Amino acid sequence: MKPTIAIETVTRRIRERSAPTRGDYLARLDAAAARTPGAQRLGCANVAHAFAALPGADKFKVVSERARNIGIVTAYNDMLSAHAPLQHYPDIIKQEARRLGATAQVAGGVPAMCDGVTQGTPGMELSLFSRDVIAMATAVALSHDVFDAALMLGVCDKIVPGLLIGALQFGHLPTVFVPAGPMTSGLSNSEKAKVREQAAQGLVGRDELLAAESSAYHSSGTCTFYGTANSNQMLLEAMGLHVPGTAFINPGAAMREELTREAARTVLGITQRAGSRFAPIGRVVDERCIVNAMVALLATGGSTNHLIHWVAVARAAGIVIDWDDFAALSAVVPLLTRVYPNGSADVNQFQAAGGPGFVIRELLDAGLMHEDVLTTRPGGLREYTGVPYQTGAPGSTTLHWQDAGPSKDESVVRPASQPFSATGGLQLLQGNLGRSVIKVSAVPDDRHVIEAPARVFDSQEALHHAFDAGELNRDVVCVVRWQGPQANGMPELHKLTPPLAVLQGKGFKVALVTDGRMSGASGRVPAAIHVSPEAAAGGPLARVRDGDLIRLDATAGTLQVRVADDVWNARQAAVMPEALRVANGLGMGRELFAGMRRHALTAEEGACTWT
Repeated sequence: MKPTIAIETVTRRIRERSAPTRGDYLARLDAAAARTPGAQRLGCANVAHAFAALPGADKFKVVSERARNIGIVTAYNDMLSAHAPLQHYPDIIKQEARRLGATAQVAGGVPAMCDGVTQGTPGMELSLFSRDVIAMATAVALSHDVFDAALMLGVCDKIVPGLLIGALQFGHLPTVFVPAGPMTSGLSNSEKAKVREQAAQGLVGRDELLAAESSAYHSSGTCTFYGTANSNQMLLEAMGLHVPGTAFINPGAAMREELTREAARTVLGITQRAGSRFAPIGRVVDERCIVNAMVALLATGGSTNHLIHWVAVARAAGIVIDWDDFAALSAVVPLLTRVYPNGSADVNQFQAAGGPGFVIRELLDAGLMHEDVLTTRPGGLREYTGVPYQTGAPGSTTLHWQDAGPSKDESVVRPASQPFSATGGLQLLQGNLGRSVIKVSAVPDDRHVIEAPARVFDSQEALHHAFDAGELNRDVVCVVRWQGPQANGMPELHKLTPPLAVLQGKGFKVALVTDGRMSGASGRVPAAIHVSPEAAAGGPLARVRDGDLIRLDATAGTLQVRVADDVWNARQAAVMPEALRVANGLGMGRELFAGMRRHALTAEEGACTWT
């Protein structure tokens, strides 16, 4: 099937499948949009409470002059390097809103945790569900219902999907996302990974490892590898929810403040009362927009987390997608980028080589993205093929955009006519072990097929102990179960990458099979992740035993245990050890998430806890 036909086929299939839920969603959106603005609709006491803390001039504007009011939802904290720059953004936005005769209020803050801090600790078991907490906190913030538009300030892994899910509950509001950009390049990602592997072998100590990590993560801004946080930014560009080209401008760049001001100008330009082009987020995020995001993810070899998150995002807009849709798109979308972990470049090098503008232009020109979509900008998705620059003296600068031009480094980004691979960076795996995904773009071609005996683990720690004891120095498929949403909140298992990479480096055939997550940083070790149904729900991983032969075939798209059917079908599924279940629910606030674990949908259904 021709790629352009495949894109249309998948989009049509999604539209038909989603017709009932999308129709209900749009009806609610239209009803909310038809109401009188909040300051005129609410009772006097309600209005007085809403604007009591505004400066006098702003209060007069919004109440008496009926000025438009922007609700700001911020994920600022200075625990996250990527979010620390957001501290002063609300003041910048308020200034720009006043200049344009509008007002702005911080409607609320949402929690934002750093997976880098919690990786491999009990706190990581709150991470995935923090997305839904953020969505709920966003809904609480916007529930004051006195806003004409919204700006979402957030960058990282679960924060952007959570903000997006929450904002889509208020689909009648025009909404723009405001990022902060990546930190400047420090120690390269490949050098950092090398030191981690040396530490796993005991070749370097804690001091050397900490020095390397601190050289890699050294300042404010997003981490520079192409994991979930930076994949978020690429997808928001492809969805038309950013100021064009704003994703990967560093926090300290002279243009950063002007881009934030432009976000306020952009969202005010698409409000219902602006009189020109009404673009509420629930209309922007339609089936075509979701497909564009999926295509951008595949073309850049982005984070596997988005096979969970964007399913949930789509569901929030009344749209139903599944991993079959990703697989169908991956078969026709070329891989246009090599950014760590599926290359050596970091996101700053990606930006310098052409960045999102280059990728989106190539995909549009190849007919692999829908161009006829509503975006937050009047020029539509074509505006997102530009790279921003500014002219003028400080205090009187003007933003401009220029075409991304040819690739500045074809080892980082390539045109659609000369891709790194003819297919996307993600692959669906299916078989008697369930349904799973693998990030093939980061895995060497000679490792796409692994067949080896299983070694079954009930925790990350158990695998580490076996590695330290020298028990894994052989061809092995490590099965790590009880890591799904219902078992323990589906933590990322990054701590497993260094030991498995060491084994692979010794020449062994090694793979990971798990119902947990590995994110966008799964590295060069073949990893079948998100296995569904999960072991805790009676999934097939609960029937695997040590020594079972497992075949992971990313070429054929299969994940099989080579056990005779009669033996396999007669085998009793293991039950999650009660001690482990109890331990998973105690400490670090995990008690408060018991209901979420109990009601979470499968990974393929977005691991949603709210539906």
